[in-house]
Amino acid sequence: MEKKEKTMDNQLSTIDFEKTNGLVPAIIQDEKTKNVLMLGYMNEEALTKTQETGKVTFFSRTKNRLWTKGEESGNFLELKDIKLDCDNDTLLIQVSPIGPTCHKGTDTCWGEGNPSNFSFLSKLEGVIKDRHDNPDEKSYTSSLFKKGINKVAQKVGEEAVEVVIEAKDNNEELFLNESADLLYHYMILLRAKGYDLEDVVKVLEDRH
Repeated sequence: MEKKEKTMDNQLSTIDFEKTNGLVPAIIQDEKTKNVLMLGYMNEEALTKTQETGKVTFFSRTKNRLWTKGEESGNFLELKDIKLDCDNDTLLIQVSPIGPTCHKGTDTCWGEGNPSNFSFLSKLEGVIKDRHDNPDEKSYTSSLFKKGINKVAQKVGEEAVEVVIEAKDNNEELFLNESADLLYHYMILLRAKGYDLEDVVKVLEDRH
């Protein structure tokens, strides 16, 4: 950790505050979800205080003073990492947010939530949830939910066996297709049990 902090300090020593009249943009990103939460501005003093306290501090252009996010609401942004862009004039600050980030009560300053994002899997998870909440007679996924948890669990078992069988051969296409089928049916099982991928990831994070 100490080596990482020294490396970060060396990188930040090259920030070009003069280029931007003493203030640099600071993009705030949730360390876990990777969602952008807000944008603020920092001068050298704000950056130093952020590093010293572990709580993100900006320079408020309206109040004309340093402002620690959460100093009134308690919704602090706990510092996890700081990165400097290629032009040395913009910061990417990764944080762990305590409560909503926006003063209007939303998770982000764009009025959006801050869910975990697993790329295409999150999109697929949304489709599966919709098929569960709004059944479609023509949907294979909806038909599985209708048959009940035992049938869904059985399909996961069947697909797992298929993956094991293909793993013993050298047909890459079949192995990947069966793997995709297993993951898809497992996500259906998660939804049938009332869980999301995020719940499983949380268990893995805790174990780690």
